[in-house]
Amino acid sequence: MIDVAAKRAAFRTLHSQGCFVLPNPWDRAARGCCSIWDFGLASTSSGAAWSSGRPDYAVTREDALFHLAQLCAATDLAGQCRFRVRFCRCAGSVATNVALAIQTGIAGLSIEDRRLDGGGLYDPQLAVERIRAGARRHRRRECDPGGAHRRFADDAAQVGAAIDRLVAFADAGADCLYAPGVRSREDIAAMVKAVAPNRLNVLMTGPV
Repeated sequence: MIDVAAKRAAFRTLHSQGCFVLPNPWDRAARGCCSIWDFGLASTSSGAAWSSGRPDYAVTREDALFHLAQLCAATDLAGQCRFRVRFCRCAGSVATNVALAIQTGIAGLSIEDRRLDGGGLYDPQLAVERIRAGARRHRRRECDPGGAHRRFADDAAQVGAAIDRLVAFADAGADCLYAPGVRSREDIAAMVKAVAPNRLNVLMTGPV
């Protein structure tokens, strides 16, 4: 097995070489990806939850940490996790959870700005404080604008609001930004331009 430091170095190098695809296995079958895939992997929080008969967001922090440790142990590929750091609200607790996630061996993680009560996104100032706290604890951060932004695909105002948040998160220390709801090529290009030289991650749900 490749050591964790080497995995993390390889994962960071990927982000300096242009576009690439991250498959999302949800169990130890990730081992099979090593024979057909030489990039990295990303976990899927929803896939892990559904495989255990639970809805997304219903897993505990301990369950999520155990799941990530299993994935990291199953493959030599670097992993970016959908840990989300969503099990807490305040910035200090985010930093604590980031430290716990790092111990599993992951190379990157999401700090999501969706509120715990399902009531939308955190206030922008608090969302930025959470990113800043997590960024201090991890060399590779991924900031997730949250599921609520899935509605912005055909709404210019929503796209503009999402870009404003992404830029603020990049300024706070996130070096890879995530926009799961963006679909059009033009909107993706606008986001890439706005956060450059930081990287943008998008969720592929159809042709672009």
